[in-house]
Amino acid sequence: MFVLGVIPARGGSKSIPKKNIYPLLGKPLIYYSIQAAQESALMNDCIVSTDDLEIKNIAESYGMNVPFLRPKSLSGDKALAVPTIKHAVLEYEELNSLTVDYVVMLQPTAPLRTSLDIDIAIEMLTEKKSDSLISVVNVDNYHPYKMKTINGDYLQDYVETGLENPPRQSLPDIYIVNGALYIMRRNVLVEQDSFKGSSSIPYFMEQEKSANIDVMSDMIVAEYYLKKFEDEIDQI
Repeated sequence: MFVLGVIPARGGSKSIPKKNIYPLLGKPLIYYSIQAAQESALMNDCIVSTDDLEIKNIAESYGMNVPFLRPKSLSGDKALAVPTIKHAVLEYEELNSLTVDYVVMLQPTAPLRTSLDIDIAIEMLTEKKSDSLISVVNVDNYHPYKMKTINGDYLQDYVETGLENPPRQSLPDIYIVNGALYIMRRNVLVEQDSFKGSSSIPYFMEQEKSANIDVMSDMIVAEYYLKKFEDEIDQI
């Protein structure tokens, strides 16, 4: 079984300039995904897919393999993740004359995901023999039953329950993708152009590990929890 990790990191970002290499506790954001990948015991290899020479150089300075630069068609604001990861896998297979079995996408915007998360998730997926695994987090108080739409000038319940602002404890569990882990069979990605396939299992993650960097306030949250985790390790 050959498991390939891919860290997608394009150069452009409007919300945070150069987001993927923006400093987080003194290190570029992408460092935390590189570190997790390098410490994984179950991934056979991991590469960075980027269109940006600065990101390439930084990733290589941390010992990461960046065997090619992705084409412009996969580098703009509207570039989708599936074709980007598929391109990386096919390029890697051609360069190395092999066929991978599983693909792990590690987005740099999820810096709190660890090597332990990666390895547990790989084991879960290979034992279950499903098409894919996707990491999720409980929506907690941001529940659809508490949400509103606007109809004309008036608020309208997104889901009609007959009860205004129901207590969180009474609500059914609902989960949202947190962006930390996508693991899929190679053929699901390459032949079906999908991360999910027909059978996808969840990897549950805590709120504390689910910071997903989109805007600057997310950086502040990630910094807080990284410091918290470092302090806890120091106290052991």
